[in-house]
Amino acid sequence: MRFDGEIPLWDEEEEEEENERVSAMACPTPPQKLVVGYALTSKKVKSFLQPTLESLARKKGICFVAIDQGLPLSKQGPFDIILHKLTGKDWQQILEDYQEDHPEVTILDPPDAIRHLHNRQSMLQDVADLDLADWNGKVDIPRQLVITKDPSSIPAAVTEAGLTLPLVAKPLLVDGSEKCHELALAYDQFSLSKLEPPLVLQEFVNHGGVLFKVYIVGESVRVVRRFSLPDVNKSELLNNSGVYRFPRVSSAAASADDADLDTSVAELPPRPLLESLGKELRRRLGLRLFNIDMIRERGTRDRFYVIDINYFPGYGKLPGYEHVFTDFLLSLVQSKYKRRLANS
Repeated sequence: MRFDGEIPLWDEEEEEEENERVSAMACPTPPQKLVVGYALTSKKVKSFLQPTLESLARKKGICFVAIDQGLPLSKQGPFDIILHKLTGKDWQQILEDYQEDHPEVTILDPPDAIRHLHNRQSMLQDVADLDLADWNGKVDIPRQLVITKDPSSIPAAVTEAGLTLPLVAKPLLVDGSEKCHELALAYDQFSLSKLEPPLVLQEFVNHGGVLFKVYIVGESVRVVRRFSLPDVNKSELLNNSGVYRFPRVSSAAASADDADLDTSVAELPPRPLLESLGKELRRRLGLRLFNIDMIRERGTRDRFYVIDINYFPGYGKLPGYEHVFTDFLLSLVQSKYKRRLANS
């Protein structure tokens, strides 16, 4: 069966009506400029602040202003919202001090919550702790093992943990570099000692070479398909050895939305499951801007695994992200406006 383009999470006409409804609700008072200060890397600025986003934002009264990292944050603004994706204790302290002095400003997202996703061991723990009964499917994480030092100890540690080959190796820390998104596939025990700690080893789950990227923007949930690593059969496992290294696997260039795919692996996860998962992780993580990488176990319809969670992902690669993001920013102002009315 051929899939013609992206299958939306809900009907397009329904989505347009919802966008119009949110836009209408977002400005109950006369239009007022919404100032969004941003502190992003140059790479993130280029991918996120595209001309199409800035143009739509201007029409909706949203103004993006670059934060000068060479000046005190307290001397800049005023801001309604601060959008950021910088790392480091100094930046975290700057934001925490600013929030204390300016509680009326919305910071997307709290540095403490973001730091939770900088470690692949902690990022998936919230998924493992979920009780997903009656969610139209089962969501879990692959069995995994954390190795912090001494590569020569890896084979024994894998045997003791009872993990099954092949194993996916990923850097333990997510620091924003390209290297942190690289992965390796180890086929045999001997090759494990060639890996470089600190790392996470995950059991490889056959998933038909298709990955689902689930984008969360506030309460909005969008999903697209990406090509992933192909399945590994018993013959390949017996006839291959060593470590195979891969660059970033699920980039936008690897889109699988227009490919001829087996429906048993390419069918999107059920909408209720994605919405429930997004809602629970928003609550547990304390974040509003992230994406979830999911796979469906080959041979099943309702067994899914979350293999990665990323903060402030490449939204610019998501079709129609301009409307999703601007509506989200306006909804934050609407929520504040309602609270002020309630308090007065």
